Amino acid sequence: MTISLAHLGPIGTYSESAAIFYGKWLKINQKQDFLLCPQPSISSALNSVISEKVDFAIVPIENSIEGTVNITLDTLWQQKNLKIMRGFTIPIIHCLLSCNENLKNIKTVYSHPQALGQCQQWLKLNLPQVQLIPSNSTTEALKLLPQDSTSAAISSAKAAELYHLPILFSAINDRPDNCTRFLVVGRQTNQTGSHISLAFSLEKNSSGALVKALQVFAERDINLSKIESRPTKKSLGEYLFFLELEGGLQDSKVQEAIAILKQYAEEVNIFGNYSFIAN
Repeated sequence: MTISLAHLGPIGTYSESAAIFYGKWLKINQKQDFLLCPQPSISSALNSVISEKVDFAIVPIENSIEGTVNITLDTLWQQKNLKIMRGFTIPIIHCLLSCNENLKNIKTVYSHPQALGQCQQWLKLNLPQVQLIPSNSTTEALKLLPQDSTSAAISSAKAAELYHLPILFSAINDRPDNCTRFLVVGRQTNQTGSHISLAFSLEKNSSGALVKALQVFAERDINLSKIESRPTKKSLGEYLFFLELEGGLQDSKVQEAIAILKQYAEEVNIFGNYSFIAN
């Protein structure tokens, strides 16, 4: 059986590297082949799971420098039938690619907004006057570089090789331990795993409402490894709250906590119960 994996394309992106990592894990651990299915955006990759065009989507959720990838969180909330199956982390090493060897001649730098953010200190120090142009991926703009000698892009060494482009500088990310966590998203819910991701909304923004909702986990000694808010997109000042907690859906104390959370919350959406693959 061949497992189809959607990811942000085109070829040479870090998402493709993440999909290959998971595909190799499938071959070793589940004896299954895999097929890469590049998509024009993260939301397209997730929507291809919903439409059953692919089995799984491999999407970024969080970077160690730039934080959460908001489009992934928002789509998980909006599309109730998407479920997180596994998680894993890969290192991210950015390079500056250009057909111009002189930094003084570079006027524009292209890349995905996350990559631009992960290299902002290096860019301020070495290219303070350039125009930073966001693109849909770290490889989308690479075909432009041979046509414009004043342009550069932030991408990977693998992409430089694939697109036959010279690397001016390597490891330009602001921290050497830069890494991104990816999720394997499918349509089925695991009942076991080391972590659970969920989100909830409150009926009204009243005093103590959020504290009461979170207290149900503290009272049962359930560790929250992550919490953050996102706007509901309905009106200013209304938020969704995303949690990552340690435990499994079959744990009685987790079941009890979620049941009580539903009493305080307007809506609760469980994204999945999953474990992390070690590198």
